Amino acid sequence: MSQVYFSVEEANALLPSVRIDLEALQRIKRDLDIKFNVLQQLRRTLENQQNIGGNDPFFELECEIEFLQFEAHTHVTNVHRKGVELKDIEIGLVDFPAKIRGVEVLLCWRLGEEQIAFYHSRESGFMGRRPISEFE
Repeated sequence: MSQVYFSVEEANALLPSVRIDLEALQRIKRDLDIKFNVLQQLRRTLENQQNIGGNDPFFELECEIEFLQFEAHTHVTNVHRKGVELKDIEIGLVDFPAKIRGVEVLLCWRLGEEQIAFYHSRESGFMGRRPISEFE
């Protein structure tokens, strides 16, 4: 697959759908963290007890976790299919590959920002964010 490059306008136009996927991923991550902790606690509690009656005390919770993982994978795939690079679910950080004046950069956006206003090189990452206005 060839590299997709976005203009600032194209990237901004994708923000509503990217925002939906990121917010869903954040919710799923919170739910997964909670359910995984409950599962670990349940396993520690029951590790020395005999399973009576043949029921798997972990089955339902493991199924819920598996479903959440599938749901997360769907949202990650949605983001990647758009050509967007998912960087950090927790803070809602994504990059849009772009070329500005022939230079390859990443347009950088995170949840809470109204529009794309920053870019950085692939090497400098988030800490090297610079205002797009520098190119105007």
